[in-house]
Amino acid sequence: MESIQSIKQRFEIIGNDMKLNRAIEKAIQVAPTDISVLVTGESGVGKESIPKIIHALSHRKHAKYIAVNCGAIPEGTIDSELFGHEKGAFTGATQTRRGYFEVADGGTIFLDEVGELPLTTQVRLLRVLENGEFLKVGSSQTQKTDVRIVAATNVNMFEAIEKEKFREDLYYRLSTVEINIPPLRNRKDDIHLLFRKFASDFGQKYKMPTIRLDNDAVELIGRYRWPGNIRQLRNIAEQVSVLEKSRSISAATLNGYLPTMAGSNLPAVVGNTKKETDFSTEREILYKVLFDMKGDLNDLKKLTLELLKNNDTEKVQEENESLIQKIYGNEPSPNPDPEEDTLEVLQLPEKPNTETASYVTATEDKYHFAEEIEEEETLSLQQKEVELIKKSLERNRGKRKAAASELGISERTLYRKIKQYDL
Repeated sequence: MESIQSIKQRFEIIGNDMKLNRAIEKAIQVAPTDISVLVTGESGVGKESIPKIIHALSHRKHAKYIAVNCGAIPEGTIDSELFGHEKGAFTGATQTRRGYFEVADGGTIFLDEVGELPLTTQVRLLRVLENGEFLKVGSSQTQKTDVRIVAATNVNMFEAIEKEKFREDLYYRLSTVEINIPPLRNRKDDIHLLFRKFASDFGQKYKMPTIRLDNDAVELIGRYRWPGNIRQLRNIAEQVSVLEKSRSISAATLNGYLPTMAGSNLPAVVGNTKKETDFSTEREILYKVLFDMKGDLNDLKKLTLELLKNNDTEKVQEENESLIQKIYGNEPSPNPDPEEDTLEVLQLPEKPNTETASYVTATEDKYHFAEEIEEEETLSLQQKEVELIKKSLERNRGKRKAAASELGISERTLYRKIKQYDL
């Protein structure tokens, strides 16, 4: 069995962190078996190195090794990619295609971002794990495959199971052995080692002297949280190597390449505490408020119609006491004190042609109907509009801007109306 140090050199793994060493040790131990392995850790920590180690130290090392990014394949085609399809199985399937599980027979498949798999594909994958069988898309013939599966994910699998986004039985089948890769912020002693390695690589790649960090800069990268982990550290090293003319990098210079939270020792946000159901709850509350408002409006219409139909307003008020209370609540009675307030007039909707319009006066004790006034037949909207525009133009001596302001419309609208009615 190869030592941890030799494996690090072989796969270019930098660092002496205890948890990192334990992860490599577990990979070495499970490699000779066919046990399914689940690699967990944040994005950018280097999870892809573990399945390579497992495959290289297994009896499958001379067979195929295929890495599949499950999150990068569209949901509609992932079954075809993994298990293949028959000719004519779907639109565009012009010929039979072999899937990864058929091509990698006898070898190893690395399923990166396995937490992004659709539920239907998870069922197919579970069948492969349990008995090594699968069906091509559009086929009814079962095929056998002998494939070692190593999966990786950066999501919290228990939360995904709770939200029914990942099958619990598949999780336990995949995670026979679970290997966790620690985040870079928990490997503070390894950060500078990794930076020096990346700086050296980019110096050779771009044919320029290798950059060096001064003591303050080394302290700065040790304090930084590195949310993007090793991938982010590599990116920063490349930027500084290419853009900086001076090969000695100070903390102030390096700080310019780090996001604004550089040097922050605040704890990272590890989860979103707001549940998805919060949005549906807020929507339900909004709907309830709108329905209640609609009900209040209908009640007000009902009361108004009762007042129109019945001249005995005192009787109407008594019969609809609960309705009036609901509308006005604990506010003062809608009947104002005639000695303190001016008389309020409620104008009811106009009725077309020669029908009468009623007016209600509000006093302290009860409502009184004013005399019904016979009105002339109403003009059409267009006639009234033309009449109002003419009067406004005459009153403002043809000044369109002033007329538009008086009518409460824009000048552009007034010009259009003048042209439309040929005024």
